[in-house]
Amino acid sequence: MLSVLANPTYRRLFAAQVIALIGTGLMTVALALLAFQLAGPDAGAVLGTALAIKMIAYVGIAPIAGGFAAVLPRRAFLVALDLVRASVALALPFVDQVWQIYVLIALLQSASAAFTPTFQATIPDILTDEEDYTRALSLSRLAYDLENLLSPVLAAALIGLMGFHWLFGGTVIGFLLSAALVISVTLPQAARKAQAETAAQRITRGIRIYLATPRLRGLLSVNLAIAAAGAMVIVNTVVLVKGVLDLSDSDMAMALAAFGCGSMLAALALPRLLARTGERAVMIGAAAAMPVLLSGFAATLAAGFPSALWAVMLIVWALLGICNSAALVPAGRLLRRSAHDEDRPAVFAAQFALSHACWLITYPLAGWLGSAAGMPVTLVVLAAVAMIGALTAARVWPADDPRIVFHQHPELPADHPHLAGAAPDKQHAHAFLIDDLHAHWPGSSR
Repeated sequence: MLSVLANPTYRRLFAAQVIALIGTGLMTVALALLAFQLAGPDAGAVLGTALAIKMIAYVGIAPIAGGFAAVLPRRAFLVALDLVRASVALALPFVDQVWQIYVLIALLQSASAAFTPTFQATIPDILTDEEDYTRALSLSRLAYDLENLLSPVLAAALIGLMGFHWLFGGTVIGFLLSAALVISVTLPQAARKAQAETAAQRITRGIRIYLATPRLRGLLSVNLAIAAAGAMVIVNTVVLVKGVLDLSDSDMAMALAAFGCGSMLAALALPRLLARTGERAVMIGAAAAMPVLLSGFAATLAAGFPSALWAVMLIVWALLGICNSAALVPAGRLLRRSAHDEDRPAVFAAQFALSHACWLITYPLAGWLGSAAGMPVTLVVLAAVAMIGALTAARVWPADDPRIVFHQHPELPADHPHLAGAAPDKQHAHAFLIDDLHAHWPGSSR
């Protein structure tokens, strides 16, 4: 997997990603402590609102940014967004009102909503070999999981030395170093469309391509299953560990570590597994396993086996982590395969927005149900949501999903350049992608 780091451009971009992730992880801890300092017992409501603002920014801003990413200088765009994020992080220690947190978080997450899909769409232009790109996807997943494990430990050490306000300084440094590393490389500019488009067409293009492509509609359904299981882990681990099992803070960290370790193990195994089985079997299989795990843990919790519950939870959380990576990591391969080079930033932005729309549904569902109905009911409901996602993915994503598709163009004149070499009935075959000449998938209803 590490062989992909031999590419010097990718190596620096990966370093930029890791450094920015560490800075973001420090900010997450510092923001929680700042919220408690300003709001006291209402800190949870403050953080919940901040999380909702983050999701809304991701869903609303990413398609707009994706629509313009292909027409802006890619390196300058990424550097500018890093500088915006650094400026916001620099301002956070000085806030003294809760509303100021909301404004700054909206700015920060809007910049991240533009940065992340643009960054992700850059990597396949650098790593053109699919095996190398798959290794990069797994390496990126490992980076996210390691950040989740290590950032709280680093934050705790720094707080003991300097106080939590200085954690924001680490975030600023992280974004500035990320900007410096992006500046240090030459990035391929995104391909541009030959014909002019209106702003509305650019903004909606990625969503239109995404929803018209069967395998990407399957990916959206898999995203729903991922969000259902992930929301249970992220929102309710603390409730289960401290409220239901009456265990310690370190036990809560252990439960989250079990999920992260499972995710990392899957990320390490995925390049070889995908080479043998392909994305559909891995992703839908992982999505289908999630509701089984959630409902099984619900049954264990409802049956009341206190002596075994903690061990079962650790096992289930680790298995959910494996399923999370198995369902999530191959998404980049599907996006790369499903769009022309010039449409790739917009399609990555669509994935970013639509996947976070799923989280915008499941986050409050996990929180409100957990508070109102208890953990067994919450687990069953989220398991049902995950099952709907898995079954829908299996239905809308064809088992036979060839890249080369025979299709006709009755609307084109016989001498159209696109029909060069086509049969007299205007039928031909090529790698089929949704674009201006192919607005609908062959055989789909219009």
